[in-house]
Amino acid sequence: MIILTMLAALAVVMLLAFMRASIWSWLLAMIVFVPVLAIQSQLSADVFQVVIIALVVVVAVLGIPTLRRLLVSRIILKVFRNILPQISQTEQEALDAGTVWWDGDLFSGQPNWNKLLSYPKAVLSAKEQAFLDNETEQLCAMLDDWDITHVRQDLPPQVWQFIKDKGFFGMIFPQVYGGLQFSALAHSAVVAKLASRSATAAVTVMVPNSLGPAELLLHYGTPQQKEKYLRRLAQGKEVPCFALTGPFAGSDAGAIPDYGIVCHGEFNGQTNVLGIRLNWEKRYITLSPVATLLGLAFKLHDPDHLLSAESERGITLALIPTDTPGVQVGRRHFPLNSAFQNGPTQGKDVFVPMEYIIGGPEYIGQGWRMLMECLAAGRSISLPASATGASKMAARTCGAYSRVRKQFRLPIGKFEGVEEALARIGGNVYMMDAARTLTTVALDMGEKPSVISAIVKYHCTDRARLIINDAMDVHGGKGICMGPSNYLARGYQQTPIGITVEGANILTRSMIIFGQGAIRSHPYVLKEIQAAHDPDAKRAVHTFDAALFAHISFSLSNAVRAWLFGLTGGHGIPVPDGAATQRYYQQLTRYAAAFALAADVAMLVLGGTLKRREKISARLGDVLSLLYMCSATLKRFEDDGRPDSDLPLLHWSMQDALHKIQTAFDGVLQNFPSRFAALILRALIFPIGRCLAPPSDELGHQVAALLMQPGATRNRLTSGMYVPGNESDAVGALEAALLSTLNCEPLQAKVEAARKAGKVNALDELARIAEAGEHGAINAQETQMLERDYILRRKVIMVDDFAPEELRSVG
Repeated sequence: MIILTMLAALAVVMLLAFMRASIWSWLLAMIVFVPVLAIQSQLSADVFQVVIIALVVVVAVLGIPTLRRLLVSRIILKVFRNILPQISQTEQEALDAGTVWWDGDLFSGQPNWNKLLSYPKAVLSAKEQAFLDNETEQLCAMLDDWDITHVRQDLPPQVWQFIKDKGFFGMIFPQVYGGLQFSALAHSAVVAKLASRSATAAVTVMVPNSLGPAELLLHYGTPQQKEKYLRRLAQGKEVPCFALTGPFAGSDAGAIPDYGIVCHGEFNGQTNVLGIRLNWEKRYITLSPVATLLGLAFKLHDPDHLLSAESERGITLALIPTDTPGVQVGRRHFPLNSAFQNGPTQGKDVFVPMEYIIGGPEYIGQGWRMLMECLAAGRSISLPASATGASKMAARTCGAYSRVRKQFRLPIGKFEGVEEALARIGGNVYMMDAARTLTTVALDMGEKPSVISAIVKYHCTDRARLIINDAMDVHGGKGICMGPSNYLARGYQQTPIGITVEGANILTRSMIIFGQGAIRSHPYVLKEIQAAHDPDAKRAVHTFDAALFAHISFSLSNAVRAWLFGLTGGHGIPVPDGAATQRYYQQLTRYAAAFALAADVAMLVLGGTLKRREKISARLGDVLSLLYMCSATLKRFEDDGRPDSDLPLLHWSMQDALHKIQTAFDGVLQNFPSRFAALILRALIFPIGRCLAPPSDELGHQVAALLMQPGATRNRLTSGMYVPGNESDAVGALEAALLSTLNCEPLQAKVEAARKAGKVNALDELARIAEAGEHGAINAQETQMLERDYILRRKVIMVDDFAPEELRSVG
């Protein structure tokens, strides 16, 4: 009988877990089952009496809100305040910035997949598509990356003018200011296409449309500032840059030493003007060498209290024409042979009036908040788009080269070692583009997903590095010899730039994704922290009590769900229909519950020290990131119409990510400081061990084959990149060579058969083709096809060489 009672209790617990029951429901279950179990255990009367008294006390204390707040929540709140880590002002403003979107569902442990699939499909407007097909295509055709990066170290003048004239600098500007007013999706698509052709052009276009003067003016500028600058910026009559990073303040932007002193001075012939005397030294500022308008972040001081009684006014932003006396721009950095304009800027005793503050005096001291709110949008677009565009180019060229290039009479793409690299390239590009697209959908819905922006920035740039490394390996000597024929090497050189900027990837992974997500995206943690900082003691206890006990119920629910899903492998979880995708939704739901549980345990056990446990935080961040990347991949497959031919790409990317989630969890458990907590977590998350395997060799073979075969799947995978139609172009020649190779292989077999029959004896390939034609083994048209095929293959395989004097300026 006692076993049946325990089973019934277990069933009720599971039901409560799945219902996300309140604390009262859990207490009610205790009231019902504890006495029954006590009776059936045949306890003595005294012991039974103690059990019942203890139960009554627990239920009364936890179930009566007034008692609970007095005896439990007030005490826990006091302890919580003591262990809560110190949060700097800049950290707090970063936490407050942006919105919570799909990351909130993932942190809940119970993602609503139907909600995800109901989000709009990413579709460009007719105007946006026309711009991509015409102006952007024309710009790509004007770009010669070897000329840009080796000869000029800059874009040609006609390219600069085209960019300005066609509105590339004004993609995000409203039409009322002369801008294109494009969606985030269109902005991303333009940058991605340009990046598939030239990183220099992509960076030049994306910076004025990303975090900088334009976006800051749009959100915070005064009417006078908007009227003065936005139209000129949109038309390219002003070239903007934004200066934040300096020699002594990189990732720790709160430590910037650049300062401004409120004072009176002379400006434009007027005396006694109230303004700011600025001093700064900045570096790594893109477009600074050619900028006409400088956005500047600095700390404002008011020692004479000309504005208020407060002396230290905080980080403030100003917009300064670069021809202002004392402003220094023009010198350049040379980041990894990139030709985009990037350099330092300094200012010595530069006096500007108060109206130069972005937003006017009311925005004094709010600079960091302004930057963080804009960063969520800018970081979601520029770097994910540029990384994905470059990766698509690598995927398309690797597939073609692997089919055209032969060794041992076999295309190199059919060697299993090369297949492994091609599979990684294809699977990663498929997932990157899915994440890039879904994130722009969020932006176009009005979201500013700060945590997700960090996820896509990190994963797209990091995967781009893996892709370009694999692409270089596949190309071998072709990839390492610089010159006009090399379409990979500059990307290989420049990949670390995207890894480094807008939040270095090491910092993003180890501190930002989970560190920020645990507070912003968790359903209760931010409420608990806000209560801890509330100066109203009564209100603080009420708020904390409600959040704490909802949090406890939430954690109990996820513990039970994680354990049950671990036992069943997620089978039986209700998810959207789809034979190919059902198990993926179930496995993601399982791991979302496990992640929510692990996050709560980590915060409970480690407390304030979790901030310094960066390796634990990084691995938990990996789980959250991969849950998002997988969500985007499934959404992409649905929006594409579930094409069967894309299944190898879907399966490879999902299986690879799920296996990495499993590995990240294992890393957390192996290294968790509390071994007892780690054992409990392992029993709940992996009750029957780790069961997921990485993608199989056969699946990798299928992905590699898709990259080497022209068709709808290859085109979908690399859609939006620039594909030259000119055979004089290295990439255009490769595209032509791929088609020619597939068409001519049967003809080459005829020539080989003639050679074996003794009809063809020439040693040179072109001579063999001619001889085969003369002997009738192939007809005249086939002879021409084979001769063209040889020329194309040779052009694709050959590398550049130079006279010694030509190499003197090679960088």
